[in-house]
Amino acid sequence: MQRRALLAHLATTGVVATGLASAAAATNDGYEPLGHVDLDIACEAVVGDDGETAYVATYDGFATVDIGDPEEPTVLAERDDLLADADLEFSGILDVKISGNRLAVVGPGNEDRTGELFEGFVLYDVSDPADPERVTDPYETGYHIHNCFLDGETLYLVANDFERNPLTIFDVSDDDPEEIGRWSLLEHEDDWGEIDPILWYLHDVYVRDDLAFLAYWNAGTYVLDVSDPTTPNYVSHVAQTTLEVNREVEPAAVSDYQLGLPGNDHYSAVDETGTILAVNREAWVSDAPEADRPGGIDIFDLSDPADPVMTASIEAPEAPDMSYQGGQWTTSHNFEIRDGWLYTSWYQGGVKIFDLADLEAPEEITSWRDPHTAGFWTARVAHDGGAYVASSTPIIPNADVQGGLYVFASEAGQQIEPPAFEGATEDDSSDDAASAGEDDEDRNGGADDVAGDDGEDTQDDTAAAIPGFTGPAAAVAGGALVLEARRRLVSDDDGG
Repeated sequence: MQRRALLAHLATTGVVATGLASAAAATNDGYEPLGHVDLDIACEAVVGDDGETAYVATYDGFATVDIGDPEEPTVLAERDDLLADADLEFSGILDVKISGNRLAVVGPGNEDRTGELFEGFVLYDVSDPADPERVTDPYETGYHIHNCFLDGETLYLVANDFERNPLTIFDVSDDDPEEIGRWSLLEHEDDWGEIDPILWYLHDVYVRDDLAFLAYWNAGTYVLDVSDPTTPNYVSHVAQTTLEVNREVEPAAVSDYQLGLPGNDHYSAVDETGTILAVNREAWVSDAPEADRPGGIDIFDLSDPADPVMTASIEAPEAPDMSYQGGQWTTSHNFEIRDGWLYTSWYQGGVKIFDLADLEAPEEITSWRDPHTAGFWTARVAHDGGAYVASSTPIIPNADVQGGLYVFASEAGQQIEPPAFEGATEDDSSDDAASAGEDDEDRNGGADDVAGDDGEDTQDDTAAAIPGFTGPAAAVAGGALVLEARRRLVSDDDGG
């Protein structure tokens, strides 16, 4: 069903359609959110199969949100202190994933250097989103979990141990989860083991149609055949940088190379046909030689999974200060591809939709931002493509954005006079550009040589923290960011 036809259809079915139907007309006056609900701290958000319920990681737990009426999203349930009954502290939850009526809750997202946090996952039955019920005992993994993917009865975890940084795979078909498989980049190219593991951190995993996509930061994005999850097999990979380049990184420069381009494969996903792959870069301006801009998104033709072909790049919006500590983040974050449209989040750079009808020339058709209020973590399709949700996180250093969940119409439209970043001298709302037909051997090639350093000291210097890529230093930096976010919330509540 076409989007406008869907909106017209929903308009005849009751309350659900009110916001969606009005949005088409509202675009004449400027594109704006349909609705919004506050959440103290919001990280990843996903949408259930019904298209009308969102599930949001909230650092100390998760929330379920009714988005059936897009103009009036409503929190149905909030769960925190998830393992208080087991006398376990489960915090630092950055990711949740939904499959059917099962919700996976994983964490902590950053390495716990205190030794006090539970590291692992639990599963909830969310057949009644207003009353989620835990259906498994806490499963302790012994490693932090930044992200995961739940595919039916199979749970995929990023299991960074700073030795092999593997993907681990669990059978969660009953209330007694069991690890059934694992795979590490080192199985394909063991020379990466000579490099500081923070540069080939496994940041995220996405699974569709027996293929898993692993975002291995500077090492690139790897495609695995997981038709038999007990024995994952390498299919192909794409990379912006090479083993040789990473071999030459001096220990004192690891932080700069981890924060800045090239590389920084952060998240990857395919469309429902499995033929379009997008890989984003979470990156900031740093002192690395090529780190002169925030990270964008690369588009690939995946008609042959064994031979991905890059077709275009989408550049990130710009800001006056594009450093990690600048408080003006515009780097790409999580996204979704559906029906030929790419739904994207750019932290304070806002949300954008790109039409991928021409893979060599993605067309920006929709955008909205308020850098003083919202910093978007993700964009996820809802209402069968008629709308999408975007979670705003307050955990951005030196920024004052607020936590919450926004609902937008899936329509072409541009915001009128988007607010400028503080310090901007001119409107920068048109800084995005899709450069067509790039032919970069490094991006499509893959790595062939490596080396590196032990990197123990440089890991401690890494600036990465909660909202994105994380290394050992993030336990301290991330915790400080959350405390600051909570301080702001308390201050706001007290009128400060």
